[in-house]
Amino acid sequence: MGDLAYLKKYVEDHPNNKMAWYLLGKEYEASGQEGKAHYCYIQAGNIYEAFEASKMPSPEEVLPGYEAGLAEEKHRRQKRSGFVRKLALALLLLLLIHIPSAHAPGDGQVVQAPVPPPAAEVPVEVPPNVEDPPEPDEPPAPPVVIRGPVFTATGYGGGSDQRQQAGLSSLLALQQQIGTSLPYAVVLGMEPLENYLVWTKEMPVVVALEEDAGSGQTTLQSYDREACLCTPPDPSELQAAASAWIPEQESLGVLSSAMLHYKQAKGQWPESLKTLAGSYPNNWIAGTDEVMEQAFEPLLAQLGGSASGEGQPGEEGEASAILASGMAPGQPPYFSEPLEIIIDTDNYKLALVSGDKLIRSYTVGLGGERTPEGTYAISEKVVNPNGRDNGEFGSRGMQLSDTNYAIHGTNEPDSIGKDESLGCIRMTKKDVEELFDLVTKGTKVTIGKGILPTLESVPKERFALGHRQDQTNPHRTYRWLD
Repeated sequence: MGDLAYLKKYVEDHPNNKMAWYLLGKEYEASGQEGKAHYCYIQAGNIYEAFEASKMPSPEEVLPGYEAGLAEEKHRRQKRSGFVRKLALALLLLLLIHIPSAHAPGDGQVVQAPVPPPAAEVPVEVPPNVEDPPEPDEPPAPPVVIRGPVFTATGYGGGSDQRQQAGLSSLLALQQQIGTSLPYAVVLGMEPLENYLVWTKEMPVVVALEEDAGSGQTTLQSYDREACLCTPPDPSELQAAASAWIPEQESLGVLSSAMLHYKQAKGQWPESLKTLAGSYPNNWIAGTDEVMEQAFEPLLAQLGGSASGEGQPGEEGEASAILASGMAPGQPPYFSEPLEIIIDTDNYKLALVSGDKLIRSYTVGLGGERTPEGTYAISEKVVNPNGRDNGEFGSRGMQLSDTNYAIHGTNEPDSIGKDESLGCIRMTKKDVEELFDLVTKGTKVTIGKGILPTLESVPKERFALGHRQDQTNPHRTYRWLD
């Protein structure tokens, strides 16, 4: 992670989080502070043992370095002013008063704060016209039970030590994002490629963290044979669950992108899913699916609450709902940045990305110098341009910023990978139809030279939305520059 100060603060706040101790030890070891590193590894316990082939260091082995660290810390503390000490003590007392209980991540125990003995009852005269405060109309909602593992994904490359740390850092980041420890968390590995991490349907399970509900014992399991120097258990059940989580995150990425682009264009959030899936020209998205139907209201609460700051009745409960399978209550979609299109005219590639996550890559046909470089946005989406699916623009068209350029299909499939268009971006029928479902109106499009790695990442199973509305436009003849 390269952030020693952050990890030190994190273990102070979460002293029972063994992953954090392990990562802090790695940072100390990298900076040559062996004594402090060994002390951290002792605190990491079984997580250290799970990822390190060497014997756990004993207290006697690390005592000199630890004592030096204590002396350094004592000297630093002595420099603090009396005012700072008193302020810290006051804050600690306030915390003890106002926090009735605390759950330390990973220990599976609830620590109850001391309760003072009841004070003697003293008769109190109640002033007239003073009523008891009204009781709440509804009892508090029961906690949401998480069934099955919660997934995330991370870049997973380099040497075994780098891969180990990437998996643990991802688990730590997931816990921090949710704000609590998770009973079962699983990390999928993405291949690093130049400046991107490759998102595919075949991302492997690389590490899992599971807490036993009965004993509170936490088990960390690596599924990387080389990294853990072990024979991992069969990951087939987790891979099956991941195969459902991956396309659901794609649906959530499309939905959140559409909601953000709609807000940017209209100045307000969409009222319903139908607002986004209207007939042409109100087809911000090409259709809907069950994930979108379930997630729209809670996702709107997540986005609207953080953007406007105006709470609505029921919004807090909706924002903490589970958006899709393999997610925790209140967890946002994996793709935190809107989906974008990048087109590299050097290698005839069109990629769909979210930040540094490369989700799709297609080979396209271009027009050489006639294809303009620059930044655009999808201003119009239409099915069967000019009334047919086998014309010069194929079955789908996506216009760029109200220009005469578009991303569209073609009736000349041999031109893909060549410079034979008049400036537009040509795609095969299957590719353009999948891209049409993945991108929304308002999607940013960047065209340039040498801005994408060479990659083929089109999956065997294509992304496709259902419940389609009418997205044809028979009242216009399109004259894009093919």
